[in-house]
Amino acid sequence: MRVGLSYDLKETVVLKDASMDDALEEYDSPATIEYIKHALEGIGHSVVKLGGGKEFIRNILQEPVDIVFNISEGRGNYRSREAQVPSILEMLDIPYVGSDPQCLSVCLDKVLTKKLIAQDGIPTPSWRTIASSKELNTTSWHDFPFPAIVKPAYEGSSKGVHHNSLVDNQAQAIETIAEILEAYRQPVMVEQFIEGDEITVGVIGNSPPKVLGLMRIIPRKNNSRFVYTVEVKRDWKNLVDYECPARLNKETAEKIRTCSLKVFEVLGCRDFSRIDFRVSVDGIPYMLEINPLPGLGDYSDLVIMAAKLGWKHEALIASVFNAALERYPLCVGR
Repeated sequence: MRVGLSYDLKETVVLKDASMDDALEEYDSPATIEYIKHALEGIGHSVVKLGGGKEFIRNILQEPVDIVFNISEGRGNYRSREAQVPSILEMLDIPYVGSDPQCLSVCLDKVLTKKLIAQDGIPTPSWRTIASSKELNTTSWHDFPFPAIVKPAYEGSSKGVHHNSLVDNQAQAIETIAEILEAYRQPVMVEQFIEGDEITVGVIGNSPPKVLGLMRIIPRKNNSRFVYTVEVKRDWKNLVDYECPARLNKETAEKIRTCSLKVFEVLGCRDFSRIDFRVSVDGIPYMLEINPLPGLGDYSDLVIMAAKLGWKHEALIASVFNAALERYPLCVGR
């Protein structure tokens, strides 16, 4: 098959506002693109690099492909940005790997995601949303459960989650919310901090999807108030250890697996995703957020998880691709 590869490289994205030092955090490196290209070629396909943004539009109209392996994060700070490339592909009736525009838009909106999973009985920490400075100035905090995490409502890859994102009281919350409103130009979510283990879960496949594994993120320095910030992710080799399979009691691990598959289904994910939890000291897993377009670079949690479980990088890419092919039987054999 002739496989298109859609992506956004850090060096090709032009920023309108470079005030945030993590503005390019979600975008990929050339090495990641080569990893995926090599893996797809290794299972017998030819690969066409389509790029992202306007380059993608030009290329997809000129290059005939059978299916697109999409890892494009989209452009701008819109809550629907991850849906940009899949929307174009659907308009052109071109098959693609990964979740559809509706799922991607919903999942990037942390608040909407929490509302939907809460309706299905999946535990998630208490939260509050602040959309403007005016709302911030009129909000009462007397009944909100501190400590809390303050973060942008429409970001991934821990963008906007820094050393000062964990706040203990109203004064700290107001200061941090104001900073995020100014820097990220989007609503802010304030979420109850759950003291306990940070767990991330990989899910691959469809009908039915399967849990790849549970991985615990353990800070090198013992810290009950550990937060998986953007700074930690940038220096993960020195700051954290990854434990996979996560050493959890059977009951807690089974709750996480069950919740993960239910979240995957409720939100309409396809092919692959990664879901983040905090497990409280009394063993209750609280779903934090989901990434239906998880990174596939060698520094990405899903790739690290797979490696811990004995998977080669190429095998992970192939597994995701084959999951998509099962949804497009007419593509098989081309």
